[in-house]
Amino acid sequence: MHAGTATATASVAAAALLAAGTFLLSNTGAPVPDTTTAAGPAVPVTRATAAPTGAPLVIAHRGASAYAPENTLAAVDRAHALGFDWVENDIQFTKDGVLVVIHDTDLKRTTDAEEVFPDRAPWAVKDFTAAEIARLDAGSWFGARYAGTRVPTLRQYLERIEHNHQSLLMEIKSPETYPGIERAALQVLDQEGWLDAGHVRDRLVIQSFGADSVRTVHKQRPDVITGFLGTPAVAELPAYAEFTDRINPTYTSVSGEYVAAVHALKGPHHKKLQVDTWTVNDAAHALRVTGYGVDGIITNAPDVVRAATGAREAAEGA
Repeated sequence: MHAGTATATASVAAAALLAAGTFLLSNTGAPVPDTTTAAGPAVPVTRATAAPTGAPLVIAHRGASAYAPENTLAAVDRAHALGFDWVENDIQFTKDGVLVVIHDTDLKRTTDAEEVFPDRAPWAVKDFTAAEIARLDAGSWFGARYAGTRVPTLRQYLERIEHNHQSLLMEIKSPETYPGIERAALQVLDQEGWLDAGHVRDRLVIQSFGADSVRTVHKQRPDVITGFLGTPAVAELPAYAEFTDRINPTYTSVSGEYVAAVHALKGPHHKKLQVDTWTVNDAAHALRVTGYGVDGIITNAPDVVRAATGAREAAEGA
């Protein structure tokens, strides 16, 4: 996600965008037909080669999760088929210390854990081994066509996005529940080749709701780009700028004035702090936050946001 800067002021950008609002709201872009297979896209992917200056980067939230079960390899491939290079995911520890990609801290919503393990309430991710989680169906809840889809390990996820030449916004989920998860995540990233200069410069951002977790990542690997999920008070932003490169607020909490306040500061890599907002899934809100000057938009429906904003699909450098 993490390339670009939106330099237009909120007033200028909003005026230009809203002038086209009627057209865009009625032309949000139909989803591209799903042509993916278990091994990846079955047809060549067409990517845009140009976009309006200042358009935000689009990040596929949990993969293209409007069209495939979230945080699965199918969602990664769907984002790839739609032409999006940046995907977001969530990582947690299993009982035996394996990092898996899943959002909720329990397995109930997105797997059949209650059926497979009826006596294991409350079905917390941390209470199951990686082998047990690998048995679960993480796709049927979304649709019959995805029956048998599995919860990927972080290693499997990294292999797939590397195969697709995609980039990663990785969220460390509930770090207070998983002591040492930052070091473990960095170790896996390193072993999979994701901490070399090219990946660190252009293809990786690590974020969390936990400020201490983000600070820990920065301390352990100062070269890695980091993001804080939340909306710190403007007066607190200079303290965050000591350890994070991006401030990532909800779309309901962001404003043009807030984006300007973030952009006025430089982060630990001596570059302007950037803003990625979440989770924007419709044209109207995409237009609004683009008018605020955000740098990135995190969305379940990246094609809809792209159609509304003319957004970039590929990063130009963090």
